[in-house]
Amino acid sequence: MSSRKGRKDAARVVRQQLAAERRRKRTLWISLGAAVVLVIAGLIGWSVWKSQSSGEFTAPPGANDAGTGIVVGSGPVTVDIYEDYLCPACKRFEETSGATIDQLISDGKVRVVYHPVAYLNRFSSTEYSTRSSAASGCAAEGGKFTEFGKALFAQQPPENGAQLSNDELINIGVEVGLDRDAFGSCVRDGKYTSWTRHVTDEADRAKVTGTPTIMVDGKQVQDWTPENITAAVEAAGR
Repeated sequence: MSSRKGRKDAARVVRQQLAAERRRKRTLWISLGAAVVLVIAGLIGWSVWKSQSSGEFTAPPGANDAGTGIVVGSGPVTVDIYEDYLCPACKRFEETSGATIDQLISDGKVRVVYHPVAYLNRFSSTEYSTRSSAASGCAAEGGKFTEFGKALFAQQPPENGAQLSNDELINIGVEVGLDRDAFGSCVRDGKYTSWTRHVTDEADRAKVTGTPTIMVDGKQVQDWTPENITAAVEAAGR
């Protein structure tokens, strides 16, 4: 009897050891699976961070080689205009000197590079500076960059608020002749958000500290009246 009982006890001990070993292996595989998931998540996060921090961006059609702005005109003198669509002073610049810039372009005197920076997100609860700049890239894709920019300044919302929604930006684009579906998808997808980040970062590196900043052949025009801009272009063209 005692021998049979001993064999049963031994068998039970073996079963318990096997069960414990199975539990140990199951726990190990679960832990390994969790570790793999964490590694994959980490790689995805690294990839996203790297794409945002490494300067990768998609420039819209019409951008200069550096991707820092949209080129309008092909004259011998380069005019760089740094502006933020939420900037009240930029709106005043458009109202006072926009027609002069247009005329200089039309006369073949200047090549204007528009840099739509996102400096004023701190005055927006919806990052309007970034969204409107990215939307201008979508407008460039549709061949209406200049028209869209003028419309944004004409309908500029006040600082310190939510400003215009994406749907309102899309409606403005449609008003200037952009296709609702194509332009709307571009705006909603934030296709040119990375480009806006690049434009803004490069403006910082160029030591552009405020908007509007107007440069004629690399020299800043301190007082951007029509007369001063015209004089600076004429001087640069001599």
